[in-house]
Amino acid sequence: MIDPWASTSVDYDKLINQFGISKFSDIISDIKNPQRLMDRGVIFGHREFNEIIKLMNDNKEFAVVTGMMPSGQMHIGHKMVVDQLIWYQKQGAMLSLPIADMESYAARSMSYEKARDIAVNEYLTNYIALGLDLTKDNVNVYLQSDNEALHNLGFKASKRTNFNELKAIYGFTQSTNMAHMQAPLMQVADILLPQLEEFGGPKKVVVPVGVDQDPHIRLTRDIAHKLSEELGFLSPASTYHRFLTGLSGDKMSSSKPSTAIYLNENSDVAAKKVKTAKTGGRESLKEQQELGGEVDKCVVYEMFVYHLIDDDSELAKIRQECLDGSLRCGDCKAHAAQLMKEMFDDLADKKDEAREIAKTLV
Repeated sequence: MIDPWASTSVDYDKLINQFGISKFSDIISDIKNPQRLMDRGVIFGHREFNEIIKLMNDNKEFAVVTGMMPSGQMHIGHKMVVDQLIWYQKQGAMLSLPIADMESYAARSMSYEKARDIAVNEYLTNYIALGLDLTKDNVNVYLQSDNEALHNLGFKASKRTNFNELKAIYGFTQSTNMAHMQAPLMQVADILLPQLEEFGGPKKVVVPVGVDQDPHIRLTRDIAHKLSEELGFLSPASTYHRFLTGLSGDKMSSSKPSTAIYLNENSDVAAKKVKTAKTGGRESLKEQQELGGEVDKCVVYEMFVYHLIDDDSELAKIRQECLDGSLRCGDCKAHAAQLMKEMFDDLADKKDEAREIAKTLV
């Protein structure tokens, strides 16, 4: 069982086998100019993304849905979702971005007012500053609590499931509060919303998520199938990305400051945090030179892969120099810290304008 509200480490290969997720590597060659995270294996699994590829290659309509639960600070692990949205926007996708204030109320006891404030000043502001255009006509940003069409759709979705199914997927018990049980049905409605007639009718939707959100995808696909006769809905596709490892070696989490680099931190703090990250270095310099570094255990190298280096040849050079022991961890950290500082300086320069745009969206 996967808990979409808990921050835990996962076994990706086990999840692929247990829950029937397809390997993304099997379809990567069919994508024209794949997004960097796809090419580098960060996006490792999918459900029916092959159908999205056909739509993209034929310049046909599709939508992308990704929600934000505004219950904490946005960190660099969240940036990978924004990077994917920017890529999808270039492919001509409709973007639907729900702000899950109802879910944050149910699961985190966050007031609607506080959730909206966090969504505007933290999430939407950073989305825009990172390069996503939320002012286009085919972008729909909304608060769950304000969307009447969503509530109607969630009610219809609730008729197509029952407590036993929710218990099997989420582990709900008789003591689980009803709002928490309702929250997944709001997510189902969020994912299916772009298929309503007011948004052009039934269409294929893709949801890029971390694998911890797969319970919502499975529930939505089941309900979409049950609603297909009544509303003509198509089952949503999904992609799954690996989590960015936290500074301490566990999953990066908004609720664990020691693991995360937050996007609202200044560039000097961000750079300093990079230097605290766990590396794949050996116990001694001599051992490092003889055996090489364990690059696939290195959080700093992972930052290069996810966020800091666009050039694949430069990335390959760093990897090889780590493996052959010629690159020292201190030098590697210094390089990463400088790149992180530059990224955060650029982000800070864009935030004031981005925040003014964000205030107009919800």
